[in-house]
Amino acid sequence: MMDGRSRQRITPSTEYSPTFGQRLREERQATGRSLSDLAKTLQVTKGYLSRLERGKAKPSKVIIESIAQALKIDSGSLKVLAGDLPDDVRQILYHHPEDAPALLRETFEEYSSPAPARKSNNSAKSIPQKKRRREPLQKEPYELIEADCFDWLERRAPDSIHAVVTDPPYGLKEYTSEEKQKLRRGRGGIWRIPPTLNGYTRSPLPRFTVLTHEEKDSLQKFFTQWAIRILRVLVPGGHVFIATNPLLSHLVYAALEQAGFEKRGEIIRLVQTLRGGDRPKNAHKEFTNVTVMPRSGWEPWGLFRKPCRGRVQDNLREWKTGGLRRVSEEQPFGDVIKSAPTRGMEREIAPHPSLKPQAFMRQIVRAALPLGEGIVLDPFMGGGSTIAAACAVGYYSIGIETDREYYNMAVQAIPKLGSISL
Repeated sequence: MMDGRSRQRITPSTEYSPTFGQRLREERQATGRSLSDLAKTLQVTKGYLSRLERGKAKPSKVIIESIAQALKIDSGSLKVLAGDLPDDVRQILYHHPEDAPALLRETFEEYSSPAPARKSNNSAKSIPQKKRRREPLQKEPYELIEADCFDWLERRAPDSIHAVVTDPPYGLKEYTSEEKQKLRRGRGGIWRIPPTLNGYTRSPLPRFTVLTHEEKDSLQKFFTQWAIRILRVLVPGGHVFIATNPLLSHLVYAALEQAGFEKRGEIIRLVQTLRGGDRPKNAHKEFTNVTVMPRSGWEPWGLFRKPCRGRVQDNLREWKTGGLRRVSEEQPFGDVIKSAPTRGMEREIAPHPSLKPQAFMRQIVRAALPLGEGIVLDPFMGGGSTIAAACAVGYYSIGIETDREYYNMAVQAIPKLGSISL
């Protein structure tokens, strides 16, 4: 697992070599088949097949297998030409970007013939190279990075993330250093520290009604700049699931649309908590029949999508994104999910004030990758609930967290949260 201000992972380029397309064209022509004929066999459009041959589209594993079967050629060689590297090679490239050449030579030297020694002009004896110690490869299906997500997003390769699922500091003010110190002391500031009620200790909640107009304006500007960076790293058709609340959701949603995202709806998490102004503060006995705010019974999650390139079916073939993964063949993913508050055992594992339950997170994380392939990013990782959910459903994920205490919390919590049985 990478820690500290970690190195950026190398990602396969989205600019694919025309070598795959040339091989496809040669094999198709060798069998005497036209573009239309092969496209009909593969059940794809002629235009998509033409883009594959011209190196303008990325073939999925399913398409590669179909092409190999139709043309009666080895699918393994096609996968290599398309950039689908063996897992061990991919791990080396991902986790050891600077040392990759030496590590790859070391890994595959047993399969190659010894290279002849190069003679220098002065016939000096060659100096033996010190063998580099090979570090163990990372086994976890995720990468955790302690960093500011804005900095990380600016360095990240474009079109390299397939979905974003995150619960950001959507009040911003509550996660400043000053307010976090007050939270950890258990008193003062924007964080409401509820008293114990009937033996139940309620979790701290931020009071967003204290935000000024200037702070709300700053919030919208923050999310606009954040969304611009997210839009760049997402592949076409990639979705963003973003947690918010009824008081501030309009500001966050407007920011994402301004950046260029399409609003695709909202996921309503039906959850009954103790949140809500039950009585006027310091006047509850005087105004016994007054509630300051509605008792909250739901939590909105905005759903946005980076525009697809062409039709959804074309985008799915090329980028593996554009839709949501169904619950089953018979049941589509729905926009209302019943959810209990986060269980005590999960909060003991990761005592983050905004920790979301695995029972809910696993449902939306699973839906985020329509074909079950790709990378899920949480740029505001917190206690690690998104990354743990991705582990549980079998997805690869990246978590970014700028607060060292929360980062260390997530490092320890993710394996435990991800292994919880529901």
